[in-house]
Amino acid sequence: MAAVAQRMDPQVFDDGAPLIVLQLRPVVDLTDDQFFAFCQINRDLRIERTSEGEIEIMPPTGGTTSERNSEAGMQLRLWAKRDGTGAVFDSSGGFNLPNGATRSPDAAWVLRSRLAALTSAQREKFIPLCPDFVVETRSPSDSFATLQAKMQEYSDNGARLGWLIDPIQRRVYIYRPQSPVEILDNPETLLGDPVLPGFALDLREMW
Repeated sequence: MAAVAQRMDPQVFDDGAPLIVLQLRPVVDLTDDQFFAFCQINRDLRIERTSEGEIEIMPPTGGTTSERNSEAGMQLRLWAKRDGTGAVFDSSGGFNLPNGATRSPDAAWVLRSRLAALTSAQREKFIPLCPDFVVETRSPSDSFATLQAKMQEYSDNGARLGWLIDPIQRRVYIYRPQSPVEILDNPETLLGDPVLPGFALDLREMW
């Protein structure tokens, strides 16, 4: 088998757990189905793919970050059940974005009308669309610049609303298509209108 180049992102050493990046091209160019199969046989790893085909292997989140992600997902799911127009996905769900990247946001929401256009086979694998709404929560091991680039990628690929929550600085960055990033310092609540009508995320449970 041909050798695969590997590098570690030098920006991600805050807690001693670096991001590992595997560069496969031009030796190997995985199809969406092949990449899905690769992730299934490495289920204990958190894996994403960039639009350039690089495979990013990330360390598991720590307990505090996992709890925060769970809180955001729970609040979103409770609202979604009442609203009924969309489905919620947790951090283990993958999405094949239009630019070729495969991403797994910490929480995501997709209109059911868009999901209805997919086949059962498509829904069983990484979903071939960008979510309407995404949440990423910064952990101590995350490169902030990398998270910002990822949020912009979601927005450029069709996300109508994105929240980057930074508990370290108690700050939230709000992404909307073709709009400047809005920055909120130490907010208690985030409102999802008009994309998520009536949804309010209580950040006091996450700070």
